[in-house]
Amino acid sequence: MAPSVIATQEIATTTVDAQTAGTRAVNELLTSPEAPKSVTVTQPQGAHALACGLDTDIDVTIDGHVGYYCAGMNQKATVTVTGNAGVGVAENMMSGRVHIKGDASQSAGATAHGGLLVIDGNAAARCGISMKGVDIVVGGNIGHMSAFMGQAGRLVVCGDAGEALGDSIYEARIYVRGTVASLGADCIKKDMRDEHLAELKGLLDAAGLDHDPAEFTRYGSARQLYNFHVDNASAY
Repeated sequence: MAPSVIATQEIATTTVDAQTAGTRAVNELLTSPEAPKSVTVTQPQGAHALACGLDTDIDVTIDGHVGYYCAGMNQKATVTVTGNAGVGVAENMMSGRVHIKGDASQSAGATAHGGLLVIDGNAAARCGISMKGVDIVVGGNIGHMSAFMGQAGRLVVCGDAGEALGDSIYEARIYVRGTVASLGADCIKKDMRDEHLAELKGLLDAAGLDHDPAEFTRYGSARQLYNFHVDNASAY
């Protein structure tokens, strides 16, 4: 079924009703060579896999809640969700910006290589799992096992963090403003030097937040598990 499109000339935005058009038609519109530069998707009604695989400089606003894997594999695009997001939002993102104005479920930003993921509310378990270069800024709290095996990138948490934060972490950096329930294997508290304060301020500014970077604590790898050693066997 062809999407129901309403063009607004003044702001060059195309509006498509996801309930009328269907997820496939919406994604075909967003990824087509003739895709408009700005699209608003209405009535998503928790649909899965919306706005996936975008690889052009397109601005997409999804007006409502989305299901699994919204904005997965994003590259170059800016995707804004005005509601909540299900499992795996911005999974494997390469570049661009994804902004969730509500809460996010598990595995937000999983395996993502680049770009910026902003979550205004809370993120559930495994936020940033196996992150590979993405920047993630969460305005609220995050759940357990977040940044598990985080290889590169930065995770900023303006609230509290759940158990086993940064378990088996590599070189990702974690900044937490609130409390941490527990640290995972090989994750430790680290000094907050001037370059980290400057880095964090840049991330907060990019996310539109005005917290004082000095209120945050930095966590990262103790670098004891990079190579197997029998003395560390119990930590694996």
